[in-house]
Amino acid sequence: MNALNQAHCEACRADAPKVTDEELAVLIREIPDWNIEVRDGHMELERVFLFKNFKHALAFTNAIGEIAEAEGHHPGLLTEWGKVTVTWWSHSIKGLHRNDFIMCARTDEVAKTAEGRK
Repeated sequence: MNALNQAHCEACRADAPKVTDEELAVLIREIPDWNIEVRDGHMELERVFLFKNFKHALAFTNAIGEIAEAEGHHPGLLTEWGKVTVTWWSHSIKGLHRNDFIMCARTDEVAKTAEGRK
């Protein structure tokens, strides 16, 4: 368990600062299974979770939806047979904010107890 998975998101407005390169270097170590992807000129955090079937993948998707709603911060979710791709970034600032790292850590916590993980 790390401090990120216990933290809560703060309101992120369009003028909020993106994480600095120094912050990125520290925060990414807290979520080692996540990849940084660059799309449309901004960074996103992405991880693929594998499941035994679609039912388990869908249940995980819904569980991530619950924590997203509770925090007011929403990921990109692609649910397919046997896998869910979760992508976190802050739409309002078109990049990464500390909130995204918090939500990656929270997603990892949900995944630890998700039924049907491969």
